[in-house]
Amino acid sequence: MTKPLLRYLLSVFLIATIVLPAVLSADDQVPTRRALLIGIDGLRADALKAAKTPHIDALIESGAFTENTQILGERYQENDTISGPGWSSFLTGVWADKHGVHDNSFTGKNYTEYPHFFHYVKVQFPQAKTHSFVDWSPIDEHIVSDADVHKVYPAHGHEEYTKQDREVTRDAVKTLREDDCHVVMAYLGAVDETGHRYGFHPSVSAYTTAIERVDAQVGLMIRAMRSRPNFDAEDWLVVISTDHGGQGLGHGGGHSIDEIRTTFLIVSGQPAKVGKIEEQTYLVDVPVTVLTHVGVKIDPEWELDGQARGLK
Repeated sequence: MTKPLLRYLLSVFLIATIVLPAVLSADDQVPTRRALLIGIDGLRADALKAAKTPHIDALIESGAFTENTQILGERYQENDTISGPGWSSFLTGVWADKHGVHDNSFTGKNYTEYPHFFHYVKVQFPQAKTHSFVDWSPIDEHIVSDADVHKVYPAHGHEEYTKQDREVTRDAVKTLREDDCHVVMAYLGAVDETGHRYGFHPSVSAYTTAIERVDAQVGLMIRAMRSRPNFDAEDWLVVISTDHGGQGLGHGGGHSIDEIRTTFLIVSGQPAKVGKIEEQTYLVDVPVTVLTHVGVKIDPEWELDGQARGLK
């Protein structure tokens, strides 16, 4: 048994059986701050600028933003530039040499030692309500854990992803409007599928149209979040990013291609530091930013590779 695995198992055991019941009151078991994380697969930053996206633009204007988020780290760059390793880094906060996913086969996955960030929310706040809505099935099948609600809407091809993005949005909106949710993750896959069919480039009208459609869906989620009766007191943070960009009809093998490996990060809401994020940002920063905002104390023994970005 590896040392990280042993530490992980011991921490779970101690927290579940001894520590939490003794030290946490009912109020301590839920966070006082909340977060909405939106992942838009295969969205190039330059295409985001070219498309008409009033809802995302408003989040950028009221938050922190960078177009220099790297999907590969300085320490390790051996994984392919595709969704399996991309969403694994996005959701675990560690690079592929730790989470073990180098391609879309998920062979070698190591989410036991380096789990989905929902796990860490639950470590700190056992009664927090976590929700995941995705239409790329492998995320739900392999990565998601410690979710009170996790729904998957399987899709294959451009038309199905367009339809299922609407279903993801519908259920995320209902949850944000009606449920006592603390962390919500919504994944939208149609932009990536459109890029694979028509091309990943801001000059491709089908691609920018798909981005504009997703912007409208983001707008519905934001409106639902802001309609909550106690919204003003809940201190919501909205984080939006992607797993990779694209070039031509794909994004594999993009280690030296800026349009594939360089993406964007939006951190928006009252807790955000408004303006350009000057520090270098990475894909693994996404979940650590959410965890930090929600109030999770990052334990060095978790060996997370990311850092919180864009917060005051």
